[in-house]
Amino acid sequence: MSTEILFASSNEHKVAEVRAILDPEGFIVLSLGDCGTVPPEPLEDGDTFEENARIKAIAYAIFLGMNALADDSGLAVDALGGAPGVHSARYAAIGTTREERDGANNRKLLEALKDVPSGLRGARFVCAMCLASKDGTVLAESRGVFEGRIGCAPRGSNGFGYDPLLVLPESDQTSAELSSSEKNARSHRGAAARAIATALREVRR
Repeated sequence: MSTEILFASSNEHKVAEVRAILDPEGFIVLSLGDCGTVPPEPLEDGDTFEENARIKAIAYAIFLGMNALADDSGLAVDALGGAPGVHSARYAAIGTTREERDGANNRKLLEALKDVPSGLRGARFVCAMCLASKDGTVLAESRGVFEGRIGCAPRGSNGFGYDPLLVLPESDQTSAELSSSEKNARSHRGAAARAIATALREVRR
């Protein structure tokens, strides 16, 4: 298979994390920013992270005529029946910038959990990945999780989204209080990308 893979994201933090895992496997990871033509964004109307990752990977692969890797990720909170789930990025439906949306989402989550005790605030970041070939065939899929619980107030500045609220089970640190290397080593996206790398090794045999 071709050594070039499009990672369907313009978020350079995500792209760097995936590159760090797939580059040693001999693959060249391109971002949407590396494309001369920006593909139209597909409608992510799936009910699960896996469905949305598949929608994106297939759409970008066919449009650009190359292998495409896509992810869909978010936060699942036990006390909320798995919400905000696939709606994580637009949970509060407020704000025009990422910072405004993140702040509104975090405030809405804390309000929803205000009467839930610490022992019942289990949650996890979930990342589903899908790799599709240029004709739209699904080559590999994976899922990674980052377990924790929701704290009572945001802490830390090294992260975005719900990072300041997810507290690690083995410490009192939030995801946003970890260093970049610590976060990459245990993150949901890193776990999903490593599983894709394993699948690629099998394809190349």
